[in-house]
Amino acid sequence: MPTKTTMPTKTTKTTKNTKNTKNVTDERLAKFKNKGKDPTKLREKRITVNVELRKAHKDENFMKRRHITLSSLPDEEALSPEYITDDKVTSYSIEDIIKDVNGNSREAQTRGCQAARKLLSQERNPPLKEIIDAGLLSRFVSFLSMDDEPTLQFEAAWALTNIASGTSWHTQQVVEHGAVPAFIALLASPLLHISEQAVWALGNIAGDGPRYRDVLIDCNVIPALLSRISPDTPVGYLRNLTWTLSNLCRNKNPSPPMSAVQQTPSLRSIGNIVSGSDTQTQTVIDAGVLNILPQLMRHPKPSVQKEATWALSNIAAGPSKQIQQLITCGLLPPLVEQLRNGDFKTQREAVWAVTNFTSGGSVEQVVQLVQSGALEAIINLLQVKDTKVILVILDAINNIFIAAEKLDETEKLCLLFEELGGLDRVEALQNHDNEMVYQAAHHLIEKYFSDEDIETHSLEATKEAFVFQSPDVQKAFDF
Repeated sequence: MPTKTTMPTKTTKTTKNTKNTKNVTDERLAKFKNKGKDPTKLREKRITVNVELRKAHKDENFMKRRHITLSSLPDEEALSPEYITDDKVTSYSIEDIIKDVNGNSREAQTRGCQAARKLLSQERNPPLKEIIDAGLLSRFVSFLSMDDEPTLQFEAAWALTNIASGTSWHTQQVVEHGAVPAFIALLASPLLHISEQAVWALGNIAGDGPRYRDVLIDCNVIPALLSRISPDTPVGYLRNLTWTLSNLCRNKNPSPPMSAVQQTPSLRSIGNIVSGSDTQTQTVIDAGVLNILPQLMRHPKPSVQKEATWALSNIAAGPSKQIQQLITCGLLPPLVEQLRNGDFKTQREAVWAVTNFTSGGSVEQVVQLVQSGALEAIINLLQVKDTKVILVILDAINNIFIAAEKLDETEKLCLLFEELGGLDRVEALQNHDNEMVYQAAHHLIEKYFSDEDIETHSLEATKEAFVFQSPDVQKAFDF
């Protein structure tokens, strides 16, 4: 924040000194850098600058982490026979660390790396620059390849991770000392805590900005990260993995080559994770995936649109809380856009998203879905030739009618359904070659559109406001 200056104390003028005082004041104002500028605008500018600085600091804290939970980390005393307690590490000087790290004994090297790691983990004034200036980064990086010394390997990795969590200059030192290929190689470690440590380090490097994000991508970090995903991967490991992947999707360049980010394999990875348990899905949501899905669903490449919509459909299969997060993050408009205009593969995933949404969502959430235009969009897709898609759509329509029944809005929904052309489409499906399609269509007609009720629907449904009103149908309904 700019240092504030105060105006000089006003003095009592005498007639004799008026001219001189005026000259002094004019001279001072002439040197003032904001002379002639609107004070209100200057204040607004200062506020804006401060807000941006706070936002940048917040973003940096989110994208880089010095403290993180390694789900696979064993007990430290079991991990290292030369374990250094927190109270003992304060007695270690930088000189002691340099001596141990540069020594020939593996025990001393491990002890030195561990002491460095603990000092670098301090909340206040960690000695990042001192460790770098001591020339220890090259030694730390060399230890990363010592698969026969896993404790030394792990401590060196943790120390480098903490350094990479600092400023861009600190991260630059880690990268320039060759840590990127070494960390990518460590992802394949059979020891889960070492592999997870590498995930964390790469996340810090990716979080520094587009420059190092692209360096990591050029080094094929994405396939290496995706290879760590399996049904047996612990949830905590997945949480850290998705955080690193989310950093690789941040920091857009002014004109980024979209193929460079390799969205399709990343999205396939995310889609696989959210197809798991609700806990695993929430891990991905907490990592920020919902903030980037809308733009990916509008990506110019159909393959990216399809993968993003597939991931959305898996999230929509979760509980009402996760469905609400989809709504809050603005996923309904791009979903409806894909139902209307996407290529058929993407439309198919979007149809599944709607059906999942109507199966697990609350009545209020189903209302919002209909209001977004999704009902009209899926009605228009009832003419496709894919039998499975038609059955999924009919299932979604049935779920919407069930929600209307709970609101005592069945008659009004019937009228809206007719207005949107749904009744004609469903009646036509009673002549479909597939028996399951015929049965599903016949069930809808029999339950909600029997001959004796059609006239009642038309008369009664126009009397009152209708919560399911579609924004594209401006009849007598109002939400």
